[in-house]
Amino acid sequence: MQIKPRQQLLDIWRAIARHSFADGAWDWGEAGGRSSVADAERLLCLLYPATEIPAFRLDDPDTTDRDVQDALSRAGSRLEVPAKLVTVLTEFMRTHTAEDKRPSFAGGHYYFARDTADELSQEQRDLGVVDSFSLSITLSLATLGFLKIYMSKPRKAETQALADELKVATEKRLTASMVSLLRSFTVNAFDAESPQGRTLCRLLGQGQVSDRIVAQQFQRRFKSLRATIRDSISLGVDVAEGLSDENQLFECGWAWGLVKDAPPVRTSEEIGPQPDGVAKQVPYLYFTVVALDGIQDLFSDRTLTLGLLNTEQQRLAEALRLRWEITQQYWSGIARFGDGTWPLEDIPWRTTGQRLESEYFSLSVAAILVHDLVRRRATDDDLTRTVGVMERLAERGRITSRPVVDDRAVELHNPGVVLPLQGSDALGPPMQWRMPDFSAQLLKRTIQLCALSRSISSHDRLLRLAERIFDHIWARRVRGGDTAGLWDNVHAVYPDSPPRDWPLSWSVTERVTECMVAARQLYTQPPIRSSQLTVVARDLLSEATHLLGNEQLEPTSTAEGSRGMALKGVEVKLQRARQVLDEQPGTSCALTLDVLGQLDALALARRTASRGV
Repeated sequence: MQIKPRQQLLDIWRAIARHSFADGAWDWGEAGGRSSVADAERLLCLLYPATEIPAFRLDDPDTTDRDVQDALSRAGSRLEVPAKLVTVLTEFMRTHTAEDKRPSFAGGHYYFARDTADELSQEQRDLGVVDSFSLSITLSLATLGFLKIYMSKPRKAETQALADELKVATEKRLTASMVSLLRSFTVNAFDAESPQGRTLCRLLGQGQVSDRIVAQQFQRRFKSLRATIRDSISLGVDVAEGLSDENQLFECGWAWGLVKDAPPVRTSEEIGPQPDGVAKQVPYLYFTVVALDGIQDLFSDRTLTLGLLNTEQQRLAEALRLRWEITQQYWSGIARFGDGTWPLEDIPWRTTGQRLESEYFSLSVAAILVHDLVRRRATDDDLTRTVGVMERLAERGRITSRPVVDDRAVELHNPGVVLPLQGSDALGPPMQWRMPDFSAQLLKRTIQLCALSRSISSHDRLLRLAERIFDHIWARRVRGGDTAGLWDNVHAVYPDSPPRDWPLSWSVTERVTECMVAARQLYTQPPIRSSQLTVVARDLLSEATHLLGNEQLEPTSTAEGSRGMALKGVEVKLQRARQVLDEQPGTSCALTLDVLGQLDALALARRTASRGV
């Protein structure tokens, strides 16, 4: 199935309008307000495309396209939808504000107890989570950009008052989410002889090199990065002390929430009291990837062009950018460690902090590697090997291969990979977090890598893989009821997997929406230029130009008006072929071949006419 971002995004919007706008008014439903993560994901299904794709803009009703209006007709007219979004966003900000007036980033019902017999305390459900911090950055920037354009024209007094309240609350939430991400970043140092150290050494050495040699290679490879972390990071968790011993190994990234004993971050913005953290100082691959996704939105062209960050937020953003770059360098180095087979190619990946292994963690490391490849100039070898990893993950995840009886790989999708949240037992029963979005995450990273690739063979492999993954995901849409057209009906693909008590997943739906935005960005890029086709196109143009000049030497009488018009058309088409030669050599070939056919037809007609005379 070909990925058609515009049509498929319109289908998603049509389904959201049918589900969430009951009788034209937004309906949060029973799950609304129970998790800041779920509510943010739901809103981003609308706002993210509306702010990233010009054709889906909702902030200027005069420019709203007809098919977009039709998709959201259940929500209201083109003039009503933006005003309703202001109301809904204001409700979100009010709902997810704690009693002490600070923004709340509660995981809510996304948390669950390790033992099903236990009941989590309200204090535990109110704990902030990195998913919410990261999504809040994306949602806040989308909201501020939306307001900047929508409120540039006079609006009703009621709408104006709500917009003013929303702007203040959004700016406060944006700052608070950035501060929270700073307080969630951590560096975990450990001895090479510890259980965690031995796990990392075996992962990097892959049984081919001794732990001692791996530790020495690690120290040499990450010496400069260690110094950068120790000397440059000041805000948030104190990481310098853990890196003082040069002989220790380390990992960096984001914990699942605010790190225990993380000091408050000094800021001139009023964000309310900064709560204490309980998470252990152990990076999680999943939450690290989530944090990286949100932080990069702080430096997007749209954020810079619209000037969405104030001076204090720019300072915090620079601190996050440093962590963003350091983390990518570290995990990219870990993924490609050594001179032979990459550790990333040894699937599944084994985490050191949680001592778990899964294809999902291999995908998480690959996602960070894709971030890093986008950031720097990637070599053809890096791209080719990463493509192979993506193809293997799709096969091992039973996306491009059929599952067998009692296949453990199906657990990637249902119930999903489960993470223990270390440190959460300080406030009650041990908590866990579930990730059921392996397919959507794999599709997103495949599309991103496809956009990065400038090799025709790698690009084609990735595009074919993306289409096969998309087939799998599209088949998992809910088919009936008020959630029709949304996700995630996993039993449509894996009928023998365990039953679920949550038919609608905003997490998966939002990830698919992100995939469609990424696919649109892929298709708006210039096509990959083929050097071989360029040579052929130049040769064809040379021949066509010569034949055209020869044909123009022949006399053309007034009675032969059609021949004169044909020659003029050939000349215009040939000029177009020259214009697109460098960027689209295939198109240039097609145009020139058409020209050669027309010139031959003209020459044949002329010779036939001369023989007849």
